[in-house]
Amino acid sequence: MRGKLLPLAGLYLVQGLPYGLQSGLLPMLLRAGGLSLTRVGLAKVLYAPWLFKLVWAPLVDTWGSPRAWLTLSTAALGLVCGLLAALPPVEAGRAELPITVAVLLLLLNLGAAVQDVALDTLAVQLLSPAELGPGNTVQVVAYKLGAALAGGGLLALVPTLSWPWLFLLLAATYWLAASLAWAAPALQLPWPQPSKLPHHTQHLNLQDLLAVSGTLWTAGFVFTYKLGEQGASNLFPLLLLDRGLSAPELGLWNGVGAVACSIAGSSLGGALLARHWKLLPLLRSVLWFRLGGLAYQTTLLFYLDTLGTRLGPGTVLRGAALLSLCLQHFLGGLVTTATFTLMMRCSQLAPSALQATHYSLLATLELLGKLLLGTLAGALADSLGLGLCFSLFLALSATPVLYLGLAPRALA
Repeated sequence: MRGKLLPLAGLYLVQGLPYGLQSGLLPMLLRAGGLSLTRVGLAKVLYAPWLFKLVWAPLVDTWGSPRAWLTLSTAALGLVCGLLAALPPVEAGRAELPITVAVLLLLLNLGAAVQDVALDTLAVQLLSPAELGPGNTVQVVAYKLGAALAGGGLLALVPTLSWPWLFLLLAATYWLAASLAWAAPALQLPWPQPSKLPHHTQHLNLQDLLAVSGTLWTAGFVFTYKLGEQGASNLFPLLLLDRGLSAPELGLWNGVGAVACSIAGSSLGGALLARHWKLLPLLRSVLWFRLGGLAYQTTLLFYLDTLGTRLGPGTVLRGAALLSLCLQHFLGGLVTTATFTLMMRCSQLAPSALQATHYSLLATLELLGKLLLGTLAGALADSLGLGLCFSLFLALSATPVLYLGLAPRALA
């Protein structure tokens, strides 16, 4: 089993790099370059290819093998990073993201979305039922570590590592991963030919997916459960940057530190579920804790905004702000583990021929909900002001707690 999990861990770690790059590293570089919160937030539109994974999946199924798609998409990611290295960095005082950089980042997300489908398909083919537990643990931890390395680790190197060298380092990493995907013996398993695939899986009806018991309720929950948290987690680090925290320090805390807390929260959620905690009561409890954490963060922000206080080195407020970052990521990891378990439980109610597509539909809606507030958070802060904006985030975070009361019995 170790022979399979080690190469999968390396590939899932690489898969997390684009997310960390654009959720952690890029916003800090753009904000430090002088872009408004609205412009920084709108850069999340470049995640759009992830919303169309249901489009890429049939191509991976019917043309070639998942390993070939994985190798080509990973190598293409290296090429895009090489092109980004050749471009000049974002200059201070710029009003917008250069169009060439934006196009290349869009292509980076397209390649990463195809890579995600291919790698998940290959993992399903590789892992036996007894290996699914360890395999999924490796997937979550390695992906978050990759995101932390790109979002926090690379940002810490910004003072000593220039824009071109950052992307050349990423390009070399991708090309090394592409070689691993193609050459690793444990990944070279046969894949069924298109003619052997069940015919009915090629003509799926959205109405059939929505008819599965609990689907409409679950779709509404996964779309909304992260709205408030995602808006706050995208804005709060940028506001701390404006209040005097350095980009390298913030990158470490909001990148490496936050991911470590998120992994700890996810692990705790899995451990609680393994001890036979009932899913919906556990989810309700962690949602209440998350709401309390966001209330603490909002109160802290009101205090800083009212007094215009700077977060100087060694101050209590500085420690409180960094603590709130870690706390929210820890609680976010707990909520995410419980929610993904709920999604899987709902998909298991579908006929076997629909389960994979059913889960992909829920996962796409979950991602769309996160992207919505991540994209609009900066515009909301600029138009409403920080007080009203974070009050809205609190209200959005309270909504899933109430919505759980409407959960169908099939999911209990």
